[in-house]
Amino acid sequence: MKAKIGAVIVLPLALALSACGDTMGERALTGGGIGAGAGLAVGALAGWPLVAPALVGAAVGAGIGAITTNNK
Repeated sequence: MKAKIGAVIVLPLALALSACGDTMGERALTGGGIGAGAGLAVGALAGWPLVAPALVGAAVGAGIGAITTNNK
């Protein structure tokens, strides 16, 4: 059980570190992936059905990724 919880915590953190993009579409895609993973993790830890939190997380993450700017 501890390994599953550790994986659920470490995976979104690893994805967050790799989430970057040069275009709005790339940032929306990576943001959506991170949001889906975070929503899935929250749903799994809370004992909810997994589809709805993953979809909401993906939509929110994609929206946030799309509105951010590339600061290089």
